[in-house]
Amino acid sequence: MNVLHSSCRLLPTLRRAALAVVALGLAAPLVAAQGPATPPSAAQQPAAGTGRIVGRVVDATTGAGLTDVGVQVVGTTIGTMSGLDGRFTILKVPAGTVTLQARRIGYQAKTITGLMLAPNGALEQNIALSSAAVSLASVVVTAESERGTVSEALDQQRNAAGIITSITSEQIAKSPDSDAAQAVQRVSGVTVQDGKYVFVRGLGERYTTTSLNGARLPSPEPERKVVPLDLFPSGMLQSITTSKTFTPDQPGDFSGAQVNIRTKEFPATRQIAFSTTLGMNTAAVGHDLPSAPNAGMEWLGLASGDRGIPGRVAAFGNFDSAVPTSGDFASMVSGFRNAWTPSLQGGTPNGSMSVTVGGSDPLFGRPVGYAGSFTYSYGQEVRANEVRAYAEPTGGTREIDRFEGTTGRSTVLWGGMLNLSTMLGNNSRLSLNNTYSRSADNEARRERGMSENLGQELQVDRMRYVERSIFSSQLAGEHQLDDRHKLDWAVTGSGVTRLEPDRSEFVRVLPADGGASYWLDGPEAAVRTFGDLSEQSINGSADYSWSFGSPERSHTAKFGALMRYTSRDAVNNVYSIRANNLSVADRQLGAEQIFDGRFTAGGSNPNSFLVTPLNQGGSYDASDLLGAGYAMLEYSLTDRLQLVGGARLEVSDVKVNAQPTVGAVQSSTPQFTDVLPSLALNYKLTGDQNLRVSASQTLARPEYRELAPVQFRDVIGAENVIGNASLNRTLIQNADVRWEWYPEAGELLSVALFAKRFQDPIERVFLSTSGTRLVTFLNAEEGRNVGIELEARKNLGFLGAPLAPLTVFANGTLMHSEITIGDDARLAKEERAMVGQAPYVVNAGVTYASESGRASATLLFNQVGRRIVTASEAPLPVTYEEPRGVLDLSLRFPIWQQLSGKFDARNLLDSEYLQTQGTVTRESYHAGRVFQFGLSWQP
Repeated sequence: MNVLHSSCRLLPTLRRAALAVVALGLAAPLVAAQGPATPPSAAQQPAAGTGRIVGRVVDATTGAGLTDVGVQVVGTTIGTMSGLDGRFTILKVPAGTVTLQARRIGYQAKTITGLMLAPNGALEQNIALSSAAVSLASVVVTAESERGTVSEALDQQRNAAGIITSITSEQIAKSPDSDAAQAVQRVSGVTVQDGKYVFVRGLGERYTTTSLNGARLPSPEPERKVVPLDLFPSGMLQSITTSKTFTPDQPGDFSGAQVNIRTKEFPATRQIAFSTTLGMNTAAVGHDLPSAPNAGMEWLGLASGDRGIPGRVAAFGNFDSAVPTSGDFASMVSGFRNAWTPSLQGGTPNGSMSVTVGGSDPLFGRPVGYAGSFTYSYGQEVRANEVRAYAEPTGGTREIDRFEGTTGRSTVLWGGMLNLSTMLGNNSRLSLNNTYSRSADNEARRERGMSENLGQELQVDRMRYVERSIFSSQLAGEHQLDDRHKLDWAVTGSGVTRLEPDRSEFVRVLPADGGASYWLDGPEAAVRTFGDLSEQSINGSADYSWSFGSPERSHTAKFGALMRYTSRDAVNNVYSIRANNLSVADRQLGAEQIFDGRFTAGGSNPNSFLVTPLNQGGSYDASDLLGAGYAMLEYSLTDRLQLVGGARLEVSDVKVNAQPTVGAVQSSTPQFTDVLPSLALNYKLTGDQNLRVSASQTLARPEYRELAPVQFRDVIGAENVIGNASLNRTLIQNADVRWEWYPEAGELLSVALFAKRFQDPIERVFLSTSGTRLVTFLNAEEGRNVGIELEARKNLGFLGAPLAPLTVFANGTLMHSEITIGDDARLAKEERAMVGQAPYVVNAGVTYASESGRASATLLFNQVGRRIVTASEAPLPVTYEEPRGVLDLSLRFPIWQQLSGKFDARNLLDSEYLQTQGTVTRESYHAGRVFQFGLSWQP
């Protein structure tokens, strides 16, 4: 038996090892593809001692791609003209030291020296041209200096029409961030709640939207329309761009920010890379944690198949059309998976692996760019020393229903990406972007505490398994109709699923005299929950831009339209199991013994069990049709002053049908038509300083679950959540002023002021009902938000050559908000901030980068101020999440040739996660410190 037990414990590890071996085996043909076994066609075969140069020519002021630029290899007749978005390719360039020259009427000619081209190799070189109003004298720069001023995140930020912040794949690679959620929290004013949900400028997640490659993503969360960013492994990311101000070419339903995740684009040369990590959580390894029994395939996030609703239970639906017999109940109980009690098991290490391949090769006589990746990770998360309780108003607050325990969770995240792109002539580009990501959490919690209503000490065992998946497939086209007209279009299909099959809760009474515990006799003492959510979305958009005016004072008019249809189905079934005839001695048996068939087999105790649907179940479906159109003008009033203005029309038609466990379907059909204007002035104070002023109106619509008046509740002591079909959408007026200074490449100093006014803001409210805790959503009358953002990034080389490898950076946001409650008697009338609003956010860090770029070290710090999690009905005070500091360290270093190493340390402070309500600790725990070591190989 010991051998069998050990083998069972080793099985997940062996499976993960096998997966890594299989992945490496699948990647082997890609490595072989780099060899001479598959030569290019004769038409594409470069001459011996030649190579190719690819790149992009952009306007140095605006960052826009320039077409019809002549790019020539100096000293030869070899050259080409730039096409779509400034892209160019020069074939059969003699290997060695190469000099390029770029010319276009109205711009200063530029010569780039010092390019080193290997035989049969490829080189990527971007070029920035400055407009020339009078003098057309040529400028000469080195290749190294030119690379430092083009395609940098700060260049994109400096030249954008609105206020944006970008994080590139290079920055992500130098951090310990394993997914998009961890990476985006490095942005000024950005925080991440629960490791998934983005808050910008202290605003709740409802005010932030997420797009993938420019198209809106559906949400896999039943109670939120927001996308959890931990679904996107960092190895799949090219950049994350956060837009903080609205322009009419963006969707209008945000106020905090729009986060756009771009997956990797193909490189100029064929590349392949492998990486793997191994690590540990100090709160898991060496500790015994609650662990849920497996059903099989949890290591791949594919374990929901054996956890479905028993057929006998499903056949009776809500039990309203037929009354089950005692024999039916016995059959139902026997059909449930007999898994109720977590076991204590030692924590296991964390690990991950990834492979990435990309390049540009001929296919059917046409060059095709490609980028693909696969990532897999496994880890353990812990909530150690976990406490949760509730507050009762007694002139102040009194703690009730305090429970203490530990939660153990094993997590799996894997995903794949394949992006393809090809040019149709010089002026059209087609791309196909495909992304799939899957995550799974297998969680067990054991806690004990005193129930105020029952007057008994209880032990609660809870096990839940959640699978999430998200996919997106996008076909996009870019067409440079001529040097002034451009048309972009995209059609995107995306979808998500969220399965929470067979969640179990089992409650035992712990007698005060220390006697044997026994199964509680009550409707919530043995509960099984089955949740299933799916959402699909189809998104089509087209954008036309017309450039006019002279090169030194160009203008752009943009027009576009979007149509998006979304459908969601969310099913939630909750069943209570009770026993009518079991004695106290029988109730003292373990849960798996009570339900192992001894009380139902052979007709024994035919009336022992009763299965009942609970009213905290319920389901809903939603359809959402959104149509939008916009007109936008970027007009250069002077050489230094640019006006960006326009308006967006959005028409939203939403229908939500809510089916409670008991009762008729309830429908909500909100329809909104809104005109969203925007006006901005961008003034170039000097060549490296900008001043931006903008004003706009945006909105936030109620989420589907918030409109569905069906109730959902966890086991004893947890919250009930119920929607409100009468919610109105929130209109937000935004004003921003920002000064930016870019003293050197990669450096920034900025100061921004912002103010927002919210009409009918939606608040999450905790109602102090007797015996039942209820959370709902209400419209307050008005909210206001003002703040200041400071951001700085500076290389320390000005203090002396030894400090040149060091760069320090910091950003901070100070905010103040107020809420005007209005006439709703259910909301406490105290003066307070808006729900989710933090008073400050601080990010700081220092980075060391070696001259070669292969070694780096980064230390990162983040802290968020005290913020409201949930408002409350008078006389209860609001619930706060208290501040906690987070410190991370990341090291990257070369080992041998193309092999490099990395070491990451996350959550070094292990500060307590703490929620308070008055004098009561609502929730607290420690998550542990995470250390991991990794290897990367790029042949």
